[in-house]
Amino acid sequence: MAPKTKKSPQKKHKKKAKQTALDTEEEEAMNMESMGHPEIYPLVITTKTQEIFSCRAEEDMTDEQQYKLIRKEDILADLLNRAAVSDFHPVKRIVREYPGEELLLVYDKDFKYGHNFYLVGTEEGKENYFKALEVPEEQEELKDHAQEVYIYKPPVSKPWISFGSEKEIEEESVKESKKRVTYMISRKRSEFGAPVFFHDQNASRIKDAYTECPSYEDKNYVLTQVEKDVGLQVIPDIKGTSTQTKWAFPKNATTQYYAREFPELEREALLQSKSLADFLGNVSTSVEIGLQQNEIMNTFVDDWKNLAQEESTFGDKTDTHLKEYQSFTDLHSTMEKMITCVSWHPTIHGLIVVSVAVRLSYEERVHFSGKLLLQPSLILFWSFSDPIHPQLMLESPDDIFCFEFCPSDPNIIAGGCINGQIVLWDITAHVDNIENIKSGGSRTKKPTLKPMFLLEPDSNKEAMYIRHCAVSSIENGHRKVITDIHWLPDSFEINRMGSVFENRNGISCQLVTCSADCTICFWDIRPQKPASAAAAAPTSTGPGTATADTSNTQQAVPEKKKEETIQVPFDVPSTFTHLDLAWKPLSRIKLSKGDTNLDHCPTKLSLGEDPLLCRVQGTSSMHILLKEKMLNQIRTLKAAEIYPYQNLEAGMANTLKPIDDFCTKFFVGTEEGEVIYTDWKMERDSETGRFMPKKPVNLYTVHDGAVHTIQRSPFYNDIVLTVGGWNVAIWKEEVMTGPLLQTCCAPKRYTAGHWSLTRPGVFYIGREDGYVDIWDLLEKTHEPTQSQNICITMITYIKPWTFSSKQQFIAIADYYGTLHILEIPWTLSHPSFNEVSSVNYYFEREVKHLEYVQQRKTIREQEKTDMALELARKKAKVYQKTREVMEAELRLEFENYLDLEKSILFSLGLSKDTEKVSTWI
Repeated sequence: MAPKTKKSPQKKHKKKAKQTALDTEEEEAMNMESMGHPEIYPLVITTKTQEIFSCRAEEDMTDEQQYKLIRKEDILADLLNRAAVSDFHPVKRIVREYPGEELLLVYDKDFKYGHNFYLVGTEEGKENYFKALEVPEEQEELKDHAQEVYIYKPPVSKPWISFGSEKEIEEESVKESKKRVTYMISRKRSEFGAPVFFHDQNASRIKDAYTECPSYEDKNYVLTQVEKDVGLQVIPDIKGTSTQTKWAFPKNATTQYYAREFPELEREALLQSKSLADFLGNVSTSVEIGLQQNEIMNTFVDDWKNLAQEESTFGDKTDTHLKEYQSFTDLHSTMEKMITCVSWHPTIHGLIVVSVAVRLSYEERVHFSGKLLLQPSLILFWSFSDPIHPQLMLESPDDIFCFEFCPSDPNIIAGGCINGQIVLWDITAHVDNIENIKSGGSRTKKPTLKPMFLLEPDSNKEAMYIRHCAVSSIENGHRKVITDIHWLPDSFEINRMGSVFENRNGISCQLVTCSADCTICFWDIRPQKPASAAAAAPTSTGPGTATADTSNTQQAVPEKKKEETIQVPFDVPSTFTHLDLAWKPLSRIKLSKGDTNLDHCPTKLSLGEDPLLCRVQGTSSMHILLKEKMLNQIRTLKAAEIYPYQNLEAGMANTLKPIDDFCTKFFVGTEEGEVIYTDWKMERDSETGRFMPKKPVNLYTVHDGAVHTIQRSPFYNDIVLTVGGWNVAIWKEEVMTGPLLQTCCAPKRYTAGHWSLTRPGVFYIGREDGYVDIWDLLEKTHEPTQSQNICITMITYIKPWTFSSKQQFIAIADYYGTLHILEIPWTLSHPSFNEVSSVNYYFEREVKHLEYVQQRKTIREQEKTDMALELARKKAKVYQKTREVMEAELRLEFENYLDLEKSILFSLGLSKDTEKVSTWI
């Protein structure tokens, strides 16, 4: 007997989906009655069915021949053969109940009823269709012309013509099946008009009254109950009551009065009285305590509402998935591009910026280099109000792989190119245009986001291209693609040796970049001091006193060669003209591997946060403080019409105050999957006397692929998330024993990651198959809480954004150049009351666990050493034997010899002493 074949889940799923589609078509066919056409049933006739019934579209069925009569028997046979696969399955009941022999099938070319064909299900509908075809077009034109000139014709009575509807009316009419019971109530004439009083009475005691017929048990008839089905449900007792006050006729009334005041003499007597003094003395303490309590805590907090929020965060699991809100795609580019970096505008709500690059390998770029020169490399500004046309386009010399807004002025943008150059843009002249998009010209603080389907994009809108202000020198910059770029905070600045000094300007003027050429560079956007000034400056007080590397000494700004001098276009700001094609790094760091000549290749880096900022735990996280600080600075500068980057001072001063207790260590991720904890501050080499980068403090090989995400937690400055290869790791600064958390190997390679902005225990990880893994450390630490599919290709970047206290979005970019904007649900955006302390306790517990593991390793190594020494001691120990032991051993050996001698003699036949021999044998 052949084994039964088991259907695959895919076939079952397809069959179920097809059955659902057929049921939906049947419901649509049945609902045509509500549209005014009960006899018409739209159908989807496939090509196979068209060939079977010879009703092929545009061949058998054309504009001249739009209908075909199909025999009822043929349709029933098709239903019998193909069952639910038949296209007539949604109307099988109509076909079986059809009184005629042929059904009318009409070709609906214009999809007037939703599908390409429709079936007429009644004979009257078929006759009406043919009558409509018989009316000539000329008569319809005359009829239309006659309808234009309306002539009143009085109605003329006509004899009634019956079409058999009386039978239907008679069947639907209500008729009395029983004779009516008539009652006559009378009373005496003298009682006419008197009030009537109703009361209960016993009918059996009053004559001519009614007689009750109560039920009784008939003993002659017995019914045995065989089965009984009883359903019970426990519900609370509910009682509904309502009251209503008596409404009176409303009146408009006003009252005006003046406060009663004491006379002057009486007022003075009361103020000087002892009773008032005693009263104020008694209540003053209570009033002061009440005022202090009002200042310490908010008495108007809704505790019930806070409890509901906490319960919804952990208990309600119905809404945990990311919801698609909007998407952006560049439809004007002729080349296939991917998104390399995403950033939300720091101050303008609803504006998101992305950088795109051509999806080509190195060999393909070389092959299509001529074609790539004709394609502009852009950074696109997308707005929620127009998902089709970018608001701004920033041009660059080559594809941008990373960029960042300036913390002091978001109108200044720095980006890193694939050719190793740094590009600066200044969009100050265009910021008013992008701020006034949503309000139609009037500036608003917080515009409301609108869905894309409610807006009509302007098809005639011209693209606004903005050229860069400055670009770094090709000869003195990076040799390969820049993989990461960061602005240094405005609270400090560094010199060539990496020493940290105070920043008196109060604006960010330095950047740090890392590249695939194994270097990390620090850049300064201010004009460099002339060589004469640098030589004349005192060497004992300035931060440049330890400058020993003469090859990197800053000189006067080099004059551009005549052939390189290019006139600046009128539409390009002159903010950074002094840097264009002459910008060199302030210092350069190489991460050496030690004994070999090779260096580590950095891909991402993470600097420490500003230690001078006040850290506020709880709902006010660090990114909110930085954002408020930025907004306040921008408002102040705009109010005073001051642009700090227009007139930058020359380089670093020699009298700046150094910051001694500043932590100059930072994390670096490499292409080999290594996480390096190193120091950017240089040290003097004892052999050569030159300043060299320090050796890495620690190096961990945790990831099995290139590290593409290193990010500090917005809630804990010393917690760092790293993503690379097929796993994720969480680190704690100054903990040298290893990561606090290291996940197991994932089914697909991880390509992007980011912390949650509002929940300290949540982070998002993107994969190469288009899925996003959502981790929640409060629920699970060994696997993601949930995985959600976003697209069909690799996710290249993840960037969340908080729009308001009730709404949060996350931007997810993919390899095909589409930017997906998704709304984060309530459970993933609102933390619990003590989530910050709970996650912090988890990290502290993991630190103690690592310390315990390290201690156990030390103890085990010591135990192994002790066991090896004990074993060697036992081998080398010489046992001293006593005289009695030695004599006993010799005696035993002699007796064994005698026994052996006797056995040999007996075997040779030379001895007859068999007793000893047998005993020995």
